[in-house]
This record gives sequence, C-alpha cells and structure tokens, in this order.
Amino acid sequence: MPQKQRKINAVVFDFDGTLAHLVLDFEAMKRRVADIAAAWLPLRPEPDGLAALEWIDALRREVEAVAPGSGSAFFRAAHADVQAMEVEAASRGGLFPFTRGMLAQLARRGVGTAIITRNCAAAVAMVFPDAAAYCRAVLAREAVPRVKPDPGHLLAALDILNVAPGEALMVGDHPLDVETGRLAGTGTAGVATGRVSQADLARAGADRTAADARELMRAVFGETA
Repeated sequence: MPQKQRKINAVVFDFDGTLAHLVLDFEAMKRRVADIAAAWLPLRPEPDGLAALEWIDALRREVEAVAPGSGSAFFRAAHADVQAMEVEAASRGGLFPFTRGMLAQLARRGVGTAIITRNCAAAVAMVFPDAAAYCRAVLAREAVPRVKPDPGHLLAALDILNVAPGEALMVGDHPLDVETGRLAGTGTAGVATGRVSQADLARAGADRTAADARELMRAVFGETA
C-alpha cells in the first residue's frame, strides 16, 4: 500500500540521530572489540564490514572454537566495553530540542509512540530519563533477543502499542531503520539528522524523508504535529 494511503496509528522512532544527538565512533568501538578478542585468538582480528554488535557475535563463535568455554567471557567483556563507550557518548549528547514537544503532540493526537534502539538502556536513560512519560514502549537492546534490523525488535514495540504493522511508521536516520520497517511490514521514513542524507535514505527505500523528525511528523499529520 502506498505510504500516503496508510492510516498511521503508531510511530516507532530510532533514538541516536533521530530523537537525540549522540556521537559514537563505531570504528574505534570495533578496534577495542578486536583488542579484547586478541586475548583469546591466535591473531588479532581485523574489523570487517559487520556492525559492532554483529561482529561481537561472530567473534564469540571464533573464540569459542579456539578456546572452548571462553566465548561467553569474551562476549561479556566486549559488551561491557561497548556499553562504556555508549554511556560516555551519552554523557556528551542530548535530545534534539523538538523531541519532547513532538512526542507530546503525537500523544495528544492519539498516536502511539515507541523507541527502539541498538544502544544500551543506560545510555538512553542518561539522555532521556523521562522517556516513559512520552512513549509507551522504550526498547533498548537488552529488551529483545535480537536487535534491529531484525524485525522482531520493531514488532515487539508494536505488540506493546497494540498496533498492526500496516498502521505503523518506522522512523530513523539510517538505512538499517528502513530495512527494519520493510522487514516488519510498516511504513518507513528517514530523517537526515544523523550521518545519512535524505537522498541516500530515499535510495535505501524510505517511503518518506525529511530534514528531521518534527518536519516529518508535520508532513504526515499536519502542521500541529
């Protein structure tokens, strides 16, 4: 169904780069993960094209194959280091000025809202401690078995909102968010407040794009959004 014909009863937002400004050096994160893995592997692994979380999963299997019983120890150490980087970035970040007002207006319109993020819950809470007052669901990575782009992350939020995928819109600043929405069967929208341009988000298949989430909500719901 074309996006303009959808009735949108819920909007699910990504967090970093969509509702908040957080700067994470993902290449540095992967280098630190490689340093941790090197304690178990015969050669220090070189970062590849996988995102950090998925690379940790792959390295866990490699560590377990080389040093049986050590995969879990590596996994815990790597995730602790990643979380430390996320919390440090959160201490320097902040919500976009429009975020709270936009979410409050959506609530007044009767539109359900949720946040799903690959970030840790501690980082989200540091930047947006009152998120639960604005969104019915806030699902950081600890809340789900598999993070986006696995559609289960988005579907878990929609289950809480009690909204079908066909009546929902997934909003994010990265092609991964577009992929998540497509896999879950929602509408998709990209915002250029992260590191990806509107043109690139459109090329990734977003049904809509906008300069930021507030502009997007105004386009979807009207000027009062």
